[in-house]
Amino acid sequence: EAVGIDSESLLFAKLQEYRMEIPNLISRRQYNNRRKITSSLCNVLRERMVTDMDGDEDYFCIDSKPIEVCRIARSKRCCMGKKDFGKALGVGYCASQGMYYYGYKLHAICGLNGVIHSFNLTKASVHDIHYLKDVKVDYSNCTVIGDKGYISAQVQLDLFETANIRLEVPFRCNQKEWKPVFLAFAKARKRIETLFSQLCDQFMIIRNYAKDTDGLFARIIGKISALTILQYINYKNEKPIGRVKYALF
Repeated sequence: EAVGIDSESLLFAKLQEYRMEIPNLISRRQYNNRRKITSSLCNVLRERMVTDMDGDEDYFCIDSKPIEVCRIARSKRCCMGKKDFGKALGVGYCASQGMYYYGYKLHAICGLNGVIHSFNLTKASVHDIHYLKDVKVDYSNCTVIGDKGYISAQVQLDLFETANIRLEVPFRCNQKEWKPVFLAFAKARKRIETLFSQLCDQFMIIRNYAKDTDGLFARIIGKISALTILQYINYKNEKPIGRVKYALF
């Protein structure tokens, strides 16, 4: 993932060059099966590195990213998620790109240092506000910075009363209690947008070669874990953790 190989076919084609050094190389089928089985373990190891890097954070940024599986015109022919309703796909709208898409939505929370603490995949049709129900279970006594998609007075009150979470979102222009955006919060929220850009650029998270939902989820976990590992390498080498392209040099 770190060097841009996101295709198992290309990976095993390159591994053929090291047949002498790896005589017991497993097959692609075994690799895919083991990758799906160990994806939860991969995430556990990622969370340990996050705790080491950014364990005492009190301010977090939250945002979502569309994960398109296929074009809407091909949605009826797509077999992914049809057998399990809990993992079914949906049609969603991306306001930043001004388009509808068919697939999932990646929700993520990161600290001010740019480390993803937690994430989840939902249907594309699920509104961003619903992910905050999981946030109040895993977080408490902190401040969460979001965009205008998280505006809800009822949700803000519920988060504060149940988990002492202060949800900071910018006001819409037509709101009666409009106030200018606090510059520090607006600048801090760009951190998670940069993370999504890195996931799209270096780790090609918007590419999809998976044939089933378990494979897609394993790929997402692998890409985010690879990003965290590169950040951890920079952290141990006392370098800026955001420069993940230079971590292996």
